[in-house]
Amino acid sequence: MTQTSATQQANLIRPFHFDFPEAELAELRRRITETRWPERETVSDATQGVQLATTQKLAHYWATDYDWRKCEARLKALPNFITEIDGLDIHFVHVQSKHENALPVIITHGWPGSIVEQLKIVGPLTDPTAHGGSASDAFHVVIPSIPGYGFSGKPSDKGWGPDRIAKAWVVLMRRLGYRKFVAQGGDWGAVITDLMGVHAAPELLGIHTNMPGIFPTEIDQAAFSGAPAPSSLSADEKLAYERLQFVYQKGIAYGFQMGLRPQTLYGIADSPVGLAAYFLDHDARSYELIARVFDGKPEGLTRDDILDNITITWLTNTAISGARLYWEYFGKGYFNSKGVSIPVAVSVFPDELYPAPRSWTERAYPKLIHYNRLPKGGHFAAWEQPQLFSEELRTGFRSLRSNLAKPDVTVAKAG
Repeated sequence: MTQTSATQQANLIRPFHFDFPEAELAELRRRITETRWPERETVSDATQGVQLATTQKLAHYWATDYDWRKCEARLKALPNFITEIDGLDIHFVHVQSKHENALPVIITHGWPGSIVEQLKIVGPLTDPTAHGGSASDAFHVVIPSIPGYGFSGKPSDKGWGPDRIAKAWVVLMRRLGYRKFVAQGGDWGAVITDLMGVHAAPELLGIHTNMPGIFPTEIDQAAFSGAPAPSSLSADEKLAYERLQFVYQKGIAYGFQMGLRPQTLYGIADSPVGLAAYFLDHDARSYELIARVFDGKPEGLTRDDILDNITITWLTNTAISGARLYWEYFGKGYFNSKGVSIPVAVSVFPDELYPAPRSWTERAYPKLIHYNRLPKGGHFAAWEQPQLFSEELRTGFRSLRSNLAKPDVTVAKAG
């Protein structure tokens, strides 16, 4: 890239500023307090869905004590930008490290999510010396909002699925002047990052995932069908199979609804409590972690963490535009091996949807450079366990740093 073309690329990137009027926050609180509640569930557990007691505790705190401005201030303290890629505005946070030879990384959130999921890891990754790491482990961090989520544009035509997003992320990193970089993702971010690995752009040194796509096709299909675990599976493989089968049978009702009929979900665009309950019902282990927060037992997440993520979706009115991502990708496979041939680092958190066995991980990622099982943490690992997560990225990508090249351009700080 010549200096002229690099400058032209940089000029396509605009500082992004946002502000939500107090009237919108007052209207949010009004809607919460005027919720029309159903009767409680007829069981004593969560088998019928998000429980009434949990939802009412959430709503009471949201309407009376929660302060969105704290989250807004944390977001505004970071350099926010927007750029048009393939006809759509893409919002992203770009925080450059003060350390030389920092490794550029693009980190992608999932559903029900936003860049709020990654706020806790920005400091540890960009300034490792202040968080128990060394300068040689520093990253330049790019955190985009998926199209249809948060501050990114809402696609007005079909076609913005994970494959197209994966290609757009490479365009973004090139536009920032990064000639070599790595990528990370969980949930939808894991699918997008896997597909970046499939495309294998020459600039992409490797990827890290905390929800690896590792299931052989026949195993994935068998789990979906409800068939018993094949007798040939090892103990680790059998556990992963049974956990995946549970997800398919009882854990992703939202995935089928959004995958088939996302536009029908007007209720979550119109009711804050409806949105909150829908977001809480992601998977059994995550729901258990979140529900206990509203019972006064936080571990990893706080009430504010949870409401920050829900509130940004409410204020940007992106519940339906975010849901359409499932429609774009429905039936194409979330958890299956996709044919990634570049270097891959994998972190296995115990409360993830399934614990990825090393055997299937090595088969899915023939250039596996890191595999580690963590002592705690679940599906939203960067959000729940930022220290462990940051340490995993440092370790997982360490062997790729010798291939690093300096960027062609430097993006000006927002402000």
